[in-house]
Amino acid sequence: MNTHPIWEYRVETVGTTFRSTSDEDVESLLDEWGQDGWEVIAFHPIYGSNKITVVAKREHVSSHRRNSNLGQW
Repeated sequence: MNTHPIWEYRVETVGTTFRSTSDEDVESLLDEWGQDGWEVIAFHPIYGSNKITVVAKREHVSSHRRNSNLGQW
């Protein structure tokens, strides 16, 4: 029996080329992810843009299913 957790990961780039990513936008996104069990483990600003890439993980549970919308879970 496997006693180690199995993780699933989520990577999403947020922001636009024309508009800065506001603290409120990021907070809203993270609150939504947190309610779904995601924990942010890294983030990376995209050089020369207003975008950031966010990486999160959660323990894999068979009831978690990816939404068919592009990039949306």
